Amino acid sequence: MPVNPLDAAALLIVLAAVGGYANHRLIGLPHTIGLTVMGAAASLAMVGLDAAAPGLGLGAAVRGFVAGLDFPEALLDGMLSFLLFAGALHVDLGNLLRRKWAVATMATLGVLASTFLIGGGFWLIAGWFGYPLPFVWCLVFGALISPTDPVAVMGILKSARVPPSLEAKVAGESLFNDGVGVVVFSIVLAAATGGGDFSPGHAAELFVLEAGGGAALGLVLGWIAYRAMRTIDEHNLEVLITLALVMGGYALAQQLHVAGPVTMAVAGLLIGNHGAKFAMSDRTREHLTGFWSLLDEMLNSVLFLLIGLEIVAIAFDPGHLAIGVAGIALVLAARAVSVGLPMLALSRLAPFTEGAYPILVWGGLRGGISIALALTLPAGPLKVTILTATYVIVVFSVIVQGATIGTVARRFVGEGRRTGVRS
Repeated sequence: MPVNPLDAAALLIVLAAVGGYANHRLIGLPHTIGLTVMGAAASLAMVGLDAAAPGLGLGAAVRGFVAGLDFPEALLDGMLSFLLFAGALHVDLGNLLRRKWAVATMATLGVLASTFLIGGGFWLIAGWFGYPLPFVWCLVFGALISPTDPVAVMGILKSARVPPSLEAKVAGESLFNDGVGVVVFSIVLAAATGGGDFSPGHAAELFVLEAGGGAALGLVLGWIAYRAMRTIDEHNLEVLITLALVMGGYALAQQLHVAGPVTMAVAGLLIGNHGAKFAMSDRTREHLTGFWSLLDEMLNSVLFLLIGLEIVAIAFDPGHLAIGVAGIALVLAARAVSVGLPMLALSRLAPFTEGAYPILVWGGLRGGISIALALTLPAGPLKVTILTATYVIVVFSVIVQGATIGTVARRFVGEGRRTGVRS
């Protein structure tokens, strides 16, 4: 039964606040990691209590609440537009443009290469463990697990004092490969379900139209918002204009069948750079930055708490868990190749910071988008296998990679500085 949206939002905010406070005072993990751990622990505790005292009905209540939230719709049609816009506001466009070829290559060709590498490897792994899947469905898995999560890693990289050039590469790639990944996923899923033509030419045409159309729409809408903000100096109204840009722009992108995530990333870059410099007073800039920082933090808290709570939706099976564990190594290996090849090809045009490669590989965290996409798959054995593997990989990525990326960044960036390599 669907949960009342207001009640669900109230409960999630309360849980996120309580969990965040407990993590800050007692555990000390990075905020997003701590909420994921606490959400998963709370879910497991509920399942354990339900097994010990089935008469209480706790497990059924939690499963009903999580199922009623409609996580895919909440993230893909709601939270994602705000998160990507808020993230793009803080990316330095100058640094990003100086590394545009590296970012564009990793966010497009890198995602496509990762999709096929993971798809082929997953087809072999699933067969080895006795769960053979059609190859096209393995490509679906490759498409949904390839996008990295800019939300999960940027705060940690900032605390590690990563050079701005490397931060721009990580942020830019993550912002845009989310949109590219969603486009690739929709194309491959249509082919898998018999609802689309998977010929290379047709797929490439759809890819260019959706991703390119999303970028063009983001530029147009961002420019309109920028021009409106430049004619006034009223911080509350200018914040409202950015809200209208995000909510209305994402809805329009869906109606036009272009990539909404790309639209939001481009619009956010324009407002956060050109808009902040030429269309805002200091007071407006301070209020707008504060508003979007608060909204970003709140939505991130809810998102990573939901990732932890979604554990009750998984039908854990030893074979599926084994596939998921093997998938961790597969995803990391595919990330190493899909990042390494573009870096090697572009190293003469845009020298990379010493240590950039391990940071980009280990910092390619998977997050809520992958789980949301997996939850949209048609019900059946294929979905169970893919969803379980996705959840295992995301939890490992957020908790293990997220907890150690700061250490990796400090170690390798420190080595780069000692060797005097330019960024």
